[in-house]
Amino acid sequence: MFITLEGIDRSGKSTHAALLAESLGATLVREPGGTDAGERVRALLKDPAVELSAAAELMLFSAARAQLIAEVIGPRTGDVVCDRFIDSTVAYQGVARGLGVDFVENVNALVIGECVPDLTILLRIDPEVAAARAGDGSDRFEAEGLDFQRQVAAAYDELAVRHPDRIAVVEGEGEVDAIAANVRDLVEARR
Repeated sequence: MFITLEGIDRSGKSTHAALLAESLGATLVREPGGTDAGERVRALLKDPAVELSAAAELMLFSAARAQLIAEVIGPRTGDVVCDRFIDSTVAYQGVARGLGVDFVENVNALVIGECVPDLTILLRIDPEVAAARAGDGSDRFEAEGLDFQRQVAAAYDELAVRHPDRIAVVEGEGEVDAIAANVRDLVEARR
């Protein structure tokens, strides 16, 4: 299976992607990243000292994604768990940055081709709760503030409504073990 985890910043998706990959014995990758080129793009995108237009962000994410598909996801022989994927660009650049959902989905379609996740798990959390969680510093996106994260959260909720066969929502507040069990149960139900 190709499984993606999505959510606003500090929603717990990286933690749960790692836990899920470990429990499945799956390959774990992140976006942007997961390849040498993708990690370089990641550093640029997250650097708070770098100013990028919304279109430049979208194209950089798309380039990293294309490389990840070419090197890791496309040639896979087992399960792959990805921390973020296409829905992030729709929520962040399409909605919160104002590029438009249709435009971003069209760019995504060009980049991914047939490489659509079998299951996307959206970790839903109140943006105020997420903002209060400790992090390792603020990157460009975390530094955008609470209103930005609220827009992203609303965009994710809309994506879950638009793609109910692919996106499953898990409440991201609570004990890590309980959330991880909910995530594993969703995956097992789709196998």
